[in-house]
Amino acid sequence: MPQAGEQDRMTHRLVDSPAGRTHVVEQGSGPLVLLVHGFPESWYSWRHQMPALAAAGYRAAAIDVRGYGRSSRPHAVEAYRMRELVADNAAVVEGLGERSAVIAGHDWGAPIAATSALLRPDVFRAVAMLSVPYTPPGGPRPSEVFAGMGGEEEFYVSYFQRPGRAEAEIEPDVRGWLAGIYAALSAGTMPGPDAPDPHFVSPGGTMRERFPAGGELPAWLSEADLDFYAGEFERTGLTGALNRYRNMDRDWEDLAEFRGAPVTQPSLFVGGAMDASTTWMSGAVKEFPTTLPGLSGAHILDGCGHWVQQERPGETNRLLTGWLASLPQQR
Repeated sequence: MPQAGEQDRMTHRLVDSPAGRTHVVEQGSGPLVLLVHGFPESWYSWRHQMPALAAAGYRAAAIDVRGYGRSSRPHAVEAYRMRELVADNAAVVEGLGERSAVIAGHDWGAPIAATSALLRPDVFRAVAMLSVPYTPPGGPRPSEVFAGMGGEEEFYVSYFQRPGRAEAEIEPDVRGWLAGIYAALSAGTMPGPDAPDPHFVSPGGTMRERFPAGGELPAWLSEADLDFYAGEFERTGLTGALNRYRNMDRDWEDLAEFRGAPVTQPSLFVGGAMDASTTWMSGAVKEFPTTLPGLSGAHILDGCGHWVQQERPGETNRLLTGWLASLPQQR
């Protein structure tokens, strides 16, 4: 690997966007690769990918999604609908002086990336999705689907819907809650198959009650890493991040014209074999020949949980850089 020069060091900037401003961290030069994180994370979740992308000849740009980190946090709940996030991504590409980009996303970042490719194929020429498979817009109203899950228990997405409710659980101890959710969804620290599922909340309960006891951090997460994430959310609060979940029905309405639409650009999927986001949506993976006709590969990593690019950075980097090298040269 070449020695890091000036252009290979991470640099921070704020770019004008419909959100107000979007915080972007860059490394390297070459074709632009826009990296979109999920919940509850930040640009920092791509810290292992950025040097690898830079070394491979790409300009890696990891954003804080609106509501997170140093990016703007609009007050209105509806400001976090999917179309707004797509507009932010397109504005970042333009603000960085580029006409097009490859976009990659993890967790919530995966559907944000896929929808960016769907709505703005003129800007996003290829898309990689980690953990959450692509499903075309449409189907039943999301709130009705989630309300029907879990029987007497409440699915976490439903739990997040009422403003202030999840915040009241998380914000008194941000660091402890983050450590719990990261451990609960990581290989090696997630609850066993006979333990209560942390994706569901018992009547009158909290998510925290289902997190692993003992406080052991997953192998991929150092105390310093946890300090970084906790510091970001202690400063910003959780409302902006949670507002993404509170717009799923609005997205369903906003994207009605794209119901059933495939993403036709070159694509890549990487998921963890122990990740509920991948296993619950295995049917979506089987539909990839129809929904992702430009798919190069769907890779399910054995022994991997939800935080794919942090749990398995080496494998993720090899898959991403190999896929990027296979794409047509940017014109």
